[in-house]
Amino acid sequence: MNNLKKLLITVTLSLSIFAIPTIGGAAPYTVQQGDTFWSIAQKYGTTIANLQISNKRSGNLLFAGETINVPDYVSKADKELMAKLVHAEAKGEPYAGKVAVATVILNRVDHKEFPNTIKAVVYERSAGGYYAFTPVQNGQINGGYTAEDMKAVNEAIAFRGQGSGSIYFYNPKTAKSSWITTREVTVTIGNHRFAK
Repeated sequence: MNNLKKLLITVTLSLSIFAIPTIGGAAPYTVQQGDTFWSIAQKYGTTIANLQISNKRSGNLLFAGETINVPDYVSKADKELMAKLVHAEAKGEPYAGKVAVATVILNRVDHKEFPNTIKAVVYERSAGGYYAFTPVQNGQINGGYTAEDMKAVNEAIAFRGQGSGSIYFYNPKTAKSSWITTREVTVTIGNHRFAK
C-alpha cells in the first residue's frame, strides 16, 4: 500500500510538471544543475528582474528539475521607450496604472489591428496624421523615466498576455474624442480608464 502511494505521488508530480500553465508570453524552462537566474536570463535574452517577476520570486534560489517561466525578450531600447511613455502618460498615477499603460503597449503589439513592434506602436499615426499617444505628439516622451516606470514595464513584460486585453486608455476628464468612450471599459485605475 505504501509503494502504491509513492507511485501515485510520483505520477501526479510528473504529470503536473507537464501541465503547468504558462504565463502569457512566457515559455516553460526546466532548471538544469548549475543554472542561475543570471545564466538563464543571458541564454534567453531577458533580465533577472523579468525572470523573478514572472516566477513570483524575490531571491535567487533555483532547484534543478523545477520548471520556471521565461518571459518574452524585449530589447533595452524598447523597454526604455516604453518606460518614457509610461512616465509621460502615467506620471502621478498609481503603480498599477503604470503597469496597465505598459500592458496596453504590449497588447497592441500582439493585436492584429496594430503594428507588431513596440516602436511602431508607440509612434503610430492616425489617418489624420496625429500620433496615437499624446506625449509623442507634444514631445513629452522625450523626457526621462524613473526606476518605478521601468519596474512597471518589466512587470508588464513578465505577465504579458494576462489581464483583460485592454488596447486603449484615456482620462475621461481630458479625453477629446467621444469615440473612445464607446469602447468597453475593462478597468479604471486612478484617473485612467482602460478599454478594448
